[in-house]
Amino acid sequence: MNRYQSISTTTNSQGVKFYKNLKYPEVPPSVNDIYVISVDGDRFDILANEYYGDPSLWWVISIANPELPQNSLYLPLESQIRIPINPSQVVANYISLNQ
Repeated sequence: MNRYQSISTTTNSQGVKFYKNLKYPEVPPSVNDIYVISVDGDRFDILANEYYGDPSLWWVISIANPELPQNSLYLPLESQIRIPINPSQVVANYISLNQ
């Protein structure tokens, strides 16, 4: 999923085009969420591919775990990672927030 495809752009006074600020939905815990402990080499995109079949949905797992570093795809070793079971709802909320 290209999460930028529906985001509007704006142009500054120098003619440089950029995306407007994005808003991300909160991802409340669900009894159906999956929890894993990270091991060496785990990354958000690898987990997204494993559980969702789409590595571009890495950001769904990332925003569901705000206590983890948000500036890298790599996960700290032996961290508990919550994987939301329904990424389509998170994506729908994201699109709704950014229209």
